[in-house]
Amino acid sequence: MPDNDLLLIGDIGGTKTDVLIVSVQAGPARPLARARLKSAGYPDLKTLLNEFLATAGLPVTHACLAVAGPVINGHAHLTNLPWEVDGAALRAELAFASVDILNDLAAIAHAIPVLQATDLKTLNAGRATDTGTKAVIAPGTGLGEAFLVWDGERYRPQPSEGGHTDFAPPTAALAGLVPFLQRRYDHVSYELVCSGIGIPHLYEFFRDQNPAREAADFAAALAASADHTPLIIGAALHPDTPCPLCRAAVDAFLTILAAEAANLALKVFAMGGVYIAGGIPPRLLPLLDEKRFVNAFCAKGRFAKLLARIPVHMVMNPDATLMGTATYGWARMRQDL
Repeated sequence: MPDNDLLLIGDIGGTKTDVLIVSVQAGPARPLARARLKSAGYPDLKTLLNEFLATAGLPVTHACLAVAGPVINGHAHLTNLPWEVDGAALRAELAFASVDILNDLAAIAHAIPVLQATDLKTLNAGRATDTGTKAVIAPGTGLGEAFLVWDGERYRPQPSEGGHTDFAPPTAALAGLVPFLQRRYDHVSYELVCSGIGIPHLYEFFRDQNPAREAADFAAALAASADHTPLIIGAALHPDTPCPLCRAAVDAFLTILAAEAANLALKVFAMGGVYIAGGIPPRLLPLLDEKRFVNAFCAKGRFAKLLARIPVHMVMNPDATLMGTATYGWARMRQDL
């Protein structure tokens, strides 16, 4: 490792940005400085990082940043935030020795090999094959996907933009989602129904089938809020009087998530397992019927038996993206990658 083993890491999302300064000895679990900032509150990433670094006051000259968007040659345009991020430009602007940029789902994929059993909740035990490909799907603000391929010595994470492929309703009850959303969008992707962006669409789909079912006080709360997703999830989780429309939206979300996780598993032949990450799934555990979820995952006709063999895990560690970002960043500092 270099003499200066401090590393600035970040999880740059459409809604929030987590930034930390970590040492190789302590890791992300014990950062020397940490902040969670609203991404939209800053005109660009450089301004956000300069503010954080000035407050932290630590001698850090290396950075590794995970961003929610495709990364090509160290450059990214965030999918759900109007930011351009360029690693070379940031390195010059911050006067750093190095700045590495990677896709946020690739970052989670880098964390998969170092996660512990306590970081996971197994939904389907399956029978993983040694060195089998692993798939990662993560609903957050958007829907991210990635996979890991064994190269003979270790797993190599690969990013994907599979969350933007064409949505196919997994059940007859959801068949109307496509024409419903086509009235608003020219392309109906999985992200539009299986993410923080998508949950309000699901709620509106069920509400519009019978508008009288929507409670007046909840409609007023939605009208007063810029972000409907936390309200819908909260109302679905209400212990005494859950909102029926919100429960319907969450149930649809979980069914679609299971179906798309299986789509990804089939496309990359993920016999090493499927890992469901992101901020939303762990919040919905009280409403997740594991048997129903696995049945929806396996509902692929002739390939049902094969899918039943694939382990399915939920990533419970909220810092998985940061763990993977640190893992990748330190490997880059050692020039192992």
